[in-house]
Amino acid sequence: MTESIREQVEALARRAKEASRALMGASSERKDAVLRRVAAALRAPGSADILQANEADVAAGADLSSALRDRLLLDRARLDGVADAVDEIAELPDPVGQVVRTHTLDNGLEVQRVRAPLGLIGIIYESRPNVTVDAAALCFKAGNACLLRGGKEAFRTNRALAAVFAAALEAEGFDPATVSLLPTLDREATTAMISLDGIVDLVIPRGGEGLIRFVAENARVPVIRHYKGVCHVYVDADADLDEAVAIAVNAKVHRPGVCNAMETLLVDAAVADALLPRVAAAMRARDVELRADEAARARIPDAIAATDADWDEEYLDLVLAVKVVDGIDGAIAHVAKHGSLHTEAIVTEDRAKAERWLREVDASLVLVNASTRFNDGGQLGLGAEVGISTTKLHAYGPMGLEELCTQKWIGRGTGQVRE
Repeated sequence: MTESIREQVEALARRAKEASRALMGASSERKDAVLRRVAAALRAPGSADILQANEADVAAGADLSSALRDRLLLDRARLDGVADAVDEIAELPDPVGQVVRTHTLDNGLEVQRVRAPLGLIGIIYESRPNVTVDAAALCFKAGNACLLRGGKEAFRTNRALAAVFAAALEAEGFDPATVSLLPTLDREATTAMISLDGIVDLVIPRGGEGLIRFVAENARVPVIRHYKGVCHVYVDADADLDEAVAIAVNAKVHRPGVCNAMETLLVDAAVADALLPRVAAAMRARDVELRADEAARARIPDAIAATDADWDEEYLDLVLAVKVVDGIDGAIAHVAKHGSLHTEAIVTEDRAKAERWLREVDASLVLVNASTRFNDGGQLGLGAEVGISTTKLHAYGPMGLEELCTQKWIGRGTGQVRE
């Protein structure tokens, strides 16, 4: 690693760390004022510069897959959606200082456990420029500074978005370094960032499995991992089949290039004859390629024969693996072997089986009679998210404001000493 890049990244991180300390005592009103400025700027005529920067990024990414180009695109409607998410975050309760538990010791010492900022959070992400604003807004509202490392595909867009946040911070009297974007695309900058033990308090990588593994294996700071989303929908023998088709189609095609899209459809053998031809017709109408096991191909003859690798694949595209299973036991066993702890859904009218699914399936979101697409911070009422943790420590699922805090103990005494 060249010393100049290491020095540049460390200097930026140290300034951001100082900014995080100044932010710890900031009022909710001051933080929300910044967020409202950001949202207004994203809707203002000047935001055309952001869209122009994105057009240049999209043009430069002509060789990207359709899924990655979709992630990269930031048109007027999507930018307005980003602004709406920032306004929603401003309206959410400030987590800093929230009391988690409280009690008084026998000696009269009052103790509480309260939420507190983590400090400086490093966010490493690919393709999706909206993450620049979502991550910055959430980290800031939770009292944290953030060090952002976006992907090369969205570099122009990310710079334009970070500039909007910097201007809003400065206008409200905060150090613009509170939200810092690494100014280089050199991969050595990522290595430098994740080595800053004692400066960076947490790193959250968002992107492909290769990126997450690289960060997890090389970091010297704590890492929240967001591994691939191999998400399943299981259609039970007692499912409403009309509902099952609608859920399966939405889970696969609504936005196939995102981590909460369904990648494998599991079908109880008892309803395979009735369901699979209907699902296949609906998927074909939407240009979805089907890869099926032998039992499923008996009902969908034109499906491609699935291989063992298909059950572990995150396609992020209009491709769907289909497997016939032996009831809920077979479905739970398949998910346990091939799931990625992300999102798992069952379609059933049997309450006992629904509750068993909720109890026994291990994932950050487990659903009954709903699309996997709901595993999203905005959809679950968090305003937005910086990622979906599949590692359980210290968060599991979408990481919103509360998940961007730690907890600390505070005590209020009247002269107590320990006997």
